[in-house]
Amino acid sequence: MQAADVVDDDAAPGSAAAERPTPAGRSTGRPGWLSFFHFRNIGAVYVWIAIIIVFSFWAPDTFPRWATVQSVLNQNAITGIIALALVVPLSAGVFDLSVGNAMGLCNVIVAWLLVDHNMSMGPAIVITVVSGVVIGLVNAGVVVLARIDSFIATLATGSLMAAITTFFSNNQAIIGDQLNGTFGKIATKGFHGVAIPVLLMLVVAAGIWYLLKYTVTGRRIYATGFNEIGARLTGISTRKLTFGALVVSGAVAGIAGVLLASQVSSGSPDIGPPYLLDAFAAAFLGATQFGGRFNAWGTVIAVLLLGTGKLGLTLVNAPVWAPSMFSGVVLLFALGLGNFERFLDARRRVKARLAAGSTPTVQPGTVPGGAGAAS
Repeated sequence: MQAADVVDDDAAPGSAAAERPTPAGRSTGRPGWLSFFHFRNIGAVYVWIAIIIVFSFWAPDTFPRWATVQSVLNQNAITGIIALALVVPLSAGVFDLSVGNAMGLCNVIVAWLLVDHNMSMGPAIVITVVSGVVIGLVNAGVVVLARIDSFIATLATGSLMAAITTFFSNNQAIIGDQLNGTFGKIATKGFHGVAIPVLLMLVVAAGIWYLLKYTVTGRRIYATGFNEIGARLTGISTRKLTFGALVVSGAVAGIAGVLLASQVSSGSPDIGPPYLLDAFAAAFLGATQFGGRFNAWGTVIAVLLLGTGKLGLTLVNAPVWAPSMFSGVVLLFALGLGNFERFLDARRRVKARLAAGSTPTVQPGTVPGGAGAAS
């Protein structure tokens, strides 16, 4: 039997639910539906609500408005998509540090095709997304086939992408009327003030959520990320899963690059890398939600939390460095919270084992607490 075939939906490898023992004969005392609202499960939602309340009192004339909701959604949709690009490889236990450069390269490619080569919009978008897939294939080849650590490998490929981006753009922003008009409407039009990239972010999140939660492949991805050697010994093709995870990351980065070019109406050589910190902060903060593993909806909530905090700091005229510090603090908090939860789980396991070891053994034919034979 495959290891991933026995992984429960709510207790996947690496999740707090999978590692948290429940001593025999003792009820948790909390209904299943109520445990969903526990801080350990949706703590980021409570922090997000607290941030909204704080800024509503801090900037009452500007923050609690529908326009603020629209700004948070529209301004952070691309960040959300690029953060979702990290969810699958991180679930498989590999890093993709090139995702910011990949998005930046695709941003320049689509602008280069539209402006410098007067290509029609449809083929230009297709070629750009395919370029993202190629980027994923290169990363996968270096990590899986060449067996180079993903942290170092994607850092190196990211540098190569930065060089290629400079080559295509000549280190200058690519601008032109071709990036406005119909192409520009891709990232600006929408419904009731909510732009198309927000809807695409939700579609991508739903797809990744379904893949990881409801498919055998998704469970095997989690198993690979939790214990690659153990998963391989049970027959799971961990190398293929890692390869595919990095290809998915590249493809999603390609989509994000197209949307970014439409949003800013240019192909800028240095626009992609700054997204990397927020993307990782959102992915790791999201991993502390909904079961303690990398997941799509936790990542989306984390992106909106970060976006709300940054916009709030802007509305209260905070210093320029404050938003970056906010992202860094959130990332450290997410990592620290993950380590703290693992510490608590380890302590619970130790206590459970000690309790099990101290339970008196009842001999057959005797009454617990008595010396006589059962009548």
